[in-house]
Amino acid sequence: MEDFNKIADFLFEVGMLAKTPRSGFFFLGSGEQSVAEHTTRTIYIGYTLARLAKNQNINIDKIIKMCIFHDLSEARVSDLNYVHQKYTEKKESEAVKDLTNTLPFGQEIADIISEYEKRETLEAKIAKDADNLEFLISLKEQMDIGNIRAKDWLPAIEKRLLTEGAKNVAKAIISRDSDQWWFGDKNDEWWINRNKNNSA
Repeated sequence: MEDFNKIADFLFEVGMLAKTPRSGFFFLGSGEQSVAEHTTRTIYIGYTLARLAKNQNINIDKIIKMCIFHDLSEARVSDLNYVHQKYTEKKESEAVKDLTNTLPFGQEIADIISEYEKRETLEAKIAKDADNLEFLISLKEQMDIGNIRAKDWLPAIEKRLLTEGAKNVAKAIISRDSDQWWFGDKNDEWWINRNKNNSA
């Protein structure tokens, strides 16, 4: 029989991801993002990379689940960036175990996270690439508004990518302005008069 109190606790816990900041931005000097915001875009990236993969047997559902749960432990251990991790032990596996042991579907979540962390399957590699590409996109957005440090961070992120699809997407991200999708032609008359007949 399900313990609905534990399920309610789980749903409250995942809400903490929206209040947990991604701490790397502290060192970058600009920008901010919660773990939940990072997770949301990672899911879209994971789906995109899965669709780009040539392997017809790829499990897109599993990739999406990995993207959803890849930072779940950070509701308990917070987001420790690379500087923090040099001096702090991050007990993510304990956090995952303590959480998933309380849920009737906890073993599925634990298995998904374990596969993701091992990086042995194509699905795990794609999900990790989605995680890194999300960071790359965030850095490019900061570059485009003038943070010169962000450019120095890009090469290390690019080198982490595991799949050809992710590497190709990374090149496209770096080569485009982050406002291209909506701003388009910056000389277009639309930005002056919105195609109105009068000048008001």
